[in-house]
Amino acid sequence: MYDPFLWVAERVGGRDLRSTVLTCARGRTVEIGAGTGLNLPHYPDTVEDLVLAEPDPSMRSRLDKAVKRGSRSARVVSAPAERLPFDDASVDTVVSTFVLCTVDEPETVLREIVRVLRPDGQLLFVEHVRAESPLLARWQDRLAQPWRRFARGCRCNRATAHLMAAAGLTLDTVDKGSWRAMPPIVRPLVAGRAHLAVGHG
Repeated sequence: MYDPFLWVAERVGGRDLRSTVLTCARGRTVEIGAGTGLNLPHYPDTVEDLVLAEPDPSMRSRLDKAVKRGSRSARVVSAPAERLPFDDASVDTVVSTFVLCTVDEPETVLREIVRVLRPDGQLLFVEHVRAESPLLARWQDRLAQPWRRFARGCRCNRATAHLMAAAGLTLDTVDKGSWRAMPPIVRPLVAGRAHLAVGHG
């Protein structure tokens, strides 16, 4: 149901947002939680080596098919974002789109991202986050548990941008927007680019 559930949202802005953020991808690129491959058409030619990490078998099966159908060369690996099978400082770009809300230990995932990034590397992200509106944030808190059960672990009230900064990432560009055609509790978005803060990497 993942792709059908996102069908409208992708067509009223989701695809454009992915394309805009991924324009900056370059070099050796690792996408965590690659899902069913919705980002695949948006990677630019500046990506020299694309690795798609996806731990869920059903998602990975669809991801394999998407890679075979598409024109973009990519390698699919079965790996959780908490344990990436890459050497320290070996990746130019890490991509995370709608992933950091679902992992159980976002701090661990962000430490892994910091670990594998080269000193001049970057994290490109699109994530829905805790609302700035106090009223909507209260609704996110109230509905967090039922939404988590419905959306297979998604936390609608996670303050992801703050977690990125705490992990040692400097947010260069952060665009705040709305995930149109989605339930209000998951509409607040942040999208952009981050790099390693001074003293990391």
